[in-house]
Amino acid sequence: VQLQASGGGLVQAGDSLTLSCAASGRDAGKYAAGWFRQAPGKEREFVAATTWSGLKSYYADSAKGRFNISRDNADNTVYLQLNSLKPGDTGVYYCANSKVYGRDLTQESSYSYWGQGTQLTVSS
Repeated sequence: VQLQASGGGLVQAGDSLTLSCAASGRDAGKYAAGWFRQAPGKEREFVAATTWSGLKSYYADSAKGRFNISRDNADNTVYLQLNSLKPGDTGVYYCANSKVYGRDLTQESSYSYWGQGTQLTVSS
């Protein structure tokens, strides 16, 4: 599976933005998916994840109430809608797929495939 993240950019605090993660290749769109981010000088951290069906979603505390993860399995694409953005949301956002059922989707080690990342910068 190859993952292509897109949609990042430069926005102002309070703005909204939607990131996309398009999957291609064998078994594309058949796995649980997650978003992680890495701020400058910090470790990569979990943001949000959803199961293959989209029926269950998980969010980091920093994302709850502001971000929404969704997916279109017909299009093999997972989205991350970001609302009320803050400068602290700045970083490189990575999408990932987990091919093993039942793993803890908040953990990086649960993911088998990673996209290249898309940069989001939120100015104050």
